[in-house]
Amino acid sequence: MLNALFGSISRYRGFIIDSIRRNFQSRYQSSFLGALWLILQPVAMISVYTLVFSSLMRARMPYMNTPFAYSIYLCSGVLTWGLFTETLNGLVNVFLNNANILKKLNFPRICLPIIVSVSSLINFLIIFALFVLFMVVSGTFPGWIFFAIIPVLLVQMIFTVGLGIILGVMNVFVRDVGQFVAILLQFWFWFTPIVYAARTLPEWARAAMRFNPMATLVESYQNVLLYHHMPNWLALVPVTAVALVLFAIGWRMFQRHAADIVDEI
Repeated sequence: MLNALFGSISRYRGFIIDSIRRNFQSRYQSSFLGALWLILQPVAMISVYTLVFSSLMRARMPYMNTPFAYSIYLCSGVLTWGLFTETLNGLVNVFLNNANILKKLNFPRICLPIIVSVSSLINFLIIFALFVLFMVVSGTFPGWIFFAIIPVLLVQMIFTVGLGIILGVMNVFVRDVGQFVAILLQFWFWFTPIVYAARTLPEWARAAMRFNPMATLVESYQNVLLYHHMPNWLALVPVTAVALVLFAIGWRMFQRHAADIVDEI
């Protein structure tokens, strides 16, 4: 499975790189503020939530005794959730949005999910770099433990790509899937401890949240970036297992239906 995947990437790396560059340019080149929109949207969202919830969360979380604590807590969740939703939404619609290319050009279809995933990751890294700069300037950078987020990010991408490919293939044959995902993500956001802390919930809600992979991933980022603790590696084991299973299922579904996708769209 991996040999075929890496073989496709290697042979068509020029096509993939050029497509990522064109996507980025077409997204921001024609707008007045350009790539600033990449930064303004999450900054606006974080600012609103900070103004609305910071006082409430300070009362609920007395250990947050620094002026930037809730902002860091919020950024840790909002930015990584943004990566998740941008990647997932892109993959859900990747085949429908590229129908003309699929019909006209002959290339490995797996290139399209790769382009979407890498483009979303680059966007995330640009915003996240500014967040890291803020932590350095404010004296809240966690130090060497910061690099513990790398395996967490890897698990998140495997989970998102696997789920996204499964839903993307399904969306070709059942167009309601795209609409369902949009609604699902709204509920999923509020079922993930991004704006609030999980410990403020009742016990039954915290127990149910253990079945939310994104809750475990977001809390891992928060542990590192806010509390300067290692992620709970034991809690990440089942999430990693789910991510690998989803990725394997997604790859299998894609291989089985790659030819049918072109005919269906």
